[in-house]
Amino acid sequence: MENNIAIVACTLDAGNITFETGLMAGQAAGAVVARVGDSVVLSAVTASRQPREGCDFFPLTVDYFEKTYAAGRIPGGFFKREGRPTGKEILTCRLIDRPLRPMFPDGYFNDVQITAYVLSYDLQNQVDIMAMNAASCALLISEIPFTKPIGAVRVGKIDGKLVLNPTPLQCDTGTMEMIVAGTADAITMVECGSQEVSEEALLEALAFAHANIKKIAAAQTELALKIGKPKTQVVLPPPDVDLAKLVRDTVFEQIKDALSTSEKSARKQKFHAAEEKMAAAILAKYGAEHAPAKAKAANAHFENITQTEMRRMILEDSRRIDGRSLVDIRSITAAVGFLPRTHGSALFTRGQTQSLGIVTLGASGDSQVIDGIDEEYKKHFILHYNFPPFSTGETKPMRGPGRREIGHGALAERALAAVVPPKDVFPYTIRVVSEILSSNGSSSMASVCSGSLAMMDAGVPIKAPVAGIAMGLIKEGDNFKVLSDILGDEDHFGDMDFKVAGTTQGVTALQMDIKIEGVTLEIMKVALSQAKEGRMHILSKMAPAMTTHRTELSRFAPRITTIEIDPEKIRNLIGPGGKMIRKIQEESKVTIETGDDGKVCIVSPDADAIEKAIAMIRRVTEDAEVGKTYTGKVKRIMKFGAFVEILPGIEGMVHISQLDHARVNVVEDIVNIGDEITVKVIEVDGQGRVNLSRKALMPEPAGAPKAAESDSDSQQQAPRFGGGDRGDRGDRGPRRPPSGGFGGGGHRGPPRS
Repeated sequence: MENNIAIVACTLDAGNITFETGLMAGQAAGAVVARVGDSVVLSAVTASRQPREGCDFFPLTVDYFEKTYAAGRIPGGFFKREGRPTGKEILTCRLIDRPLRPMFPDGYFNDVQITAYVLSYDLQNQVDIMAMNAASCALLISEIPFTKPIGAVRVGKIDGKLVLNPTPLQCDTGTMEMIVAGTADAITMVECGSQEVSEEALLEALAFAHANIKKIAAAQTELALKIGKPKTQVVLPPPDVDLAKLVRDTVFEQIKDALSTSEKSARKQKFHAAEEKMAAAILAKYGAEHAPAKAKAANAHFENITQTEMRRMILEDSRRIDGRSLVDIRSITAAVGFLPRTHGSALFTRGQTQSLGIVTLGASGDSQVIDGIDEEYKKHFILHYNFPPFSTGETKPMRGPGRREIGHGALAERALAAVVPPKDVFPYTIRVVSEILSSNGSSSMASVCSGSLAMMDAGVPIKAPVAGIAMGLIKEGDNFKVLSDILGDEDHFGDMDFKVAGTTQGVTALQMDIKIEGVTLEIMKVALSQAKEGRMHILSKMAPAMTTHRTELSRFAPRITTIEIDPEKIRNLIGPGGKMIRKIQEESKVTIETGDDGKVCIVSPDADAIEKAIAMIRRVTEDAEVGKTYTGKVKRIMKFGAFVEILPGIEGMVHISQLDHARVNVVEDIVNIGDEITVKVIEVDGQGRVNLSRKALMPEPAGAPKAAESDSDSQQQAPRFGGGDRGDRGDRGPRRPPSGGFGGGGHRGPPRS
């Protein structure tokens, strides 16, 4: 197969991106390899030859795969191969789909599939952006009717400066991470997470992004001019003028009436009645034989009339379906502590959209391990979004979460992550679940509101409450109107879905999708300003339910107490093969988590169990302290005294003179091996050897000689650390006790070098 290779380079502030075609995937309609540094992404596109039969929507499929070989890794698990898509892969599929879909012509119903493979990843140049650009370029050079290239960039704000296509580490340390896609003329998609930044800062970042998007779009156009194929022409069927007139004459007034009905279920009933009237009119005119063939076209006319009239109402009359003005927010109610046994809960209702937020607190072991082509890390804050069919009054199979649920959950998670306390302040894993109980527009932003309230109800010390709002757009030529808090129908028939979440201080998340070929910065400025007003209104309605977090956790939530020990003592806490830590957990009924930095977390809902565990941990990891009293077991007996294990692995010696106030001739007269005695530490010498006393804790008998005289006599008989001659090991006897530890010297483990 002869290769017709072409390469185009685009120079950006963050380095060069090259688009290559002709070497790989020669049978695809279009295939492009994008390279930045050592990161390489292949995108291949194909399309069916004929439209999908009976289809009335554009059947675009996007699949994105992060192959672990790209980062020099072998997948985990039993099968050692990639399995179901990860959350990041699904979100990247959505990133590719959303800006490309509006660029296809109306009436094009052929199946189109975009497949992107990450072939190499250098851990610096992020591959999701590269996949978006490669997909656009592959479509542009193919025969598929896609004619306006889409460029995509990531913008970060690090140390107060805008950075193009920052590295993952830079994104982690910055105050903003924004992904922007667009054509040379306008912006088509925005995805952003930020640390309470201002609307002005967002607009500055958008302008910075668009300036670089133009360069990427120009490079794709250059490659298409070199090697692009002739585009497939989309031939639309001629309009059925008679049918269109029949539908309009039959149902136009009923559609107008339905569009003036604010309540969703009543509005749906009126639309249903209009559809039945239309079907009867078609049956009467065309007869039972030909009426079914006209049904699909008639439904298209019905929806077109509905869309046109709704848009006219907004642009000309500034009137919305439910009678609100363009900036009005629907009625809002909020309540917390809704569920008695959960750790935190909140019910948030805005109009006919309702989210039940539930918070569960867990230990570090409950965190989510993210393993992919990036370096493995743990997520301590997780938000899951569920959208059951009953929330819209429909019947559908309930299976696992789809791409929409994962995308909406990721947006709400991003909005709330900015206010979640760091782990060293609040050492819990936090899981928020949003159950959508009713939906009529902007359920993801309702999830932000319910999640914020539920976390405060759970006692999570969030930085500030967060609210979210969805904005819409109706645009005809240069005339446009921005809508606050859009309904489901306004989203369906409108041109933009613009979601903004944040606190009173600034924006924490932003997402924009459009159905037209782009929006200008002027429109986005209006939308951001209007969204800020709406967000402040929603926050004021949330405030009566709760303005700050509870000072105490639910009695059903686990308590996490963190203590610090000497990092070198972690091994003592764990014990051989984990024996010691398992014993402490079993006896105290707690969960213990350790770190290499010496921090130990004890997790249990029972405060007494935590205190018991702490005492056991201290006993295992502490050193003998002069003046402190211990109860220990006699391990060995020598002529000059007894060795007592006062702490795990630490033995001290009770000299025969310290066993009793009276003179002791034989150690066994007072103690025997296995006896438990209470002793006091009277000395820890420079080598770590521990001297104990039993008599120091005993009342001195009346008429007894002074302790100093008794001690003096004894000490003259033997060296300070023991009696007998050197043949009797008068230097405290054998150094290594039967257990194998270094008890004789008061050490735990081998002597330090």
